[in-house]
Amino acid sequence: MVTLADLQVTRLGEGTVDSPLAAYVGDRSTNEYYVGEDDRVLFDDTLRLIGERGVPLEELPSFEAGGPRARLFFDPAATKVGIVTCGGLCPGLNDVIRALTLALYERYGVTDITGFRHGYAGLVPEHGFTPVQLTPEYVATIHERGGTVLGSSRGAQDVGAMVDTLQRRGIDILFVIGGDGSMRGAHALAQEALAREAGIAVVGVPKTIDNDIPHIGQSFGFQTAYSRAAQSIKAAKIEAEAAINGIGLVKVMGRHAGFIACYSAIANHDADFVLIPEVPFSLDGDNGVLAHIRRKVDEQGHAVIVVAEGAGQEHLSADGGADASGNAKLADIGRLLRERITAEFAERGEESLFRYFDPGYFIRSVPADPADSVYCARLAHTAVHAGMAGRTDLVVGRRRHRFVHVPIPYVTHRTHGVSPDGDLWLSVLESTAQPVDMT
Repeated sequence: MVTLADLQVTRLGEGTVDSPLAAYVGDRSTNEYYVGEDDRVLFDDTLRLIGERGVPLEELPSFEAGGPRARLFFDPAATKVGIVTCGGLCPGLNDVIRALTLALYERYGVTDITGFRHGYAGLVPEHGFTPVQLTPEYVATIHERGGTVLGSSRGAQDVGAMVDTLQRRGIDILFVIGGDGSMRGAHALAQEALAREAGIAVVGVPKTIDNDIPHIGQSFGFQTAYSRAAQSIKAAKIEAEAAINGIGLVKVMGRHAGFIACYSAIANHDADFVLIPEVPFSLDGDNGVLAHIRRKVDEQGHAVIVVAEGAGQEHLSADGGADASGNAKLADIGRLLRERITAEFAERGEESLFRYFDPGYFIRSVPADPADSVYCARLAHTAVHAGMAGRTDLVVGRRRHRFVHVPIPYVTHRTHGVSPDGDLWLSVLESTAQPVDMT
């Protein structure tokens, strides 16, 4: 069970430098729209959960609030910053880079900002990747394109060598934009810097298109991803409706979490079945997925299935090893469903048309939509405030509409997934009318 101690963020020291935002912060106190820097954001959000803790108010688990501080740890005039993007692509990476750079320049007056190329590999000189200097002119229009102007990579690098690079370049704050594996790397960097008493703050902006990092609310890029996936579902619906016994299958990203599948299906109510890693299902038998698809086609003339890439792995044999990040390579559930569904109709001697959509990499590489762009900017601003205040070994997030600081170890201790007992999955069942249980 989480405790208050689990949620304490590491500080490099007390703030001794007046912030350019001191006048803005002023004597502001917590209200509906703002959390004062001396206040905290509760972990629990219901009376029952709070009551079950059985501890005094001051011992309740709570997060440090994000936002500007009246006093800074780093002197903006002497501060040097590094930015790195790691792992797979995601809508909004360039938005975050841009917002970090502009906030540092325009709000704090920090002008020495280095962009390290190709993820953590760019922090190891032997790889030969030349860093770039980030300026307002350099980042002015990068948010209009997908991907990351800094490049990215997967895989671990030598922590000591990376901290050597940061110290040699005089970096005071490193912003790491990446997923859970990247955040584990950021934690290792922060701990090594602390052990050396190097005075380097490491601040994470968590990125995962699957939305599977816990305690941060929602990941940036996720809304763009499920919006684009919803377009594929609409196309699958149109194709299926136009054919005799038409079947549309859309495979979306989601190794361990089915959030994209769920949200994209709810967005347009065009899916008849949603299959995700968190909810097991059978293929065969009267209550299996194949039988339910057959009945749906008999009933309405077509069917649309949305499947997350990590769903139904128990029906497959995955022997593809691991990727550069150490993740087991998944077997192809989309291919299995296509083969089994088409075989089902062929065995019955019935005409059918099968359309298979896999928008995965297209979704990853598009620019962020306006809502995600706003979220990227606000996360970046929160990260800048945290770094300048001397916070380290943390990620920023928005929990129930309040921006917070979360210790990196607490967001990497487990993955975040769709709860089969939660209201999101209930909404999926209501939107699709699929059976509650298909085992």
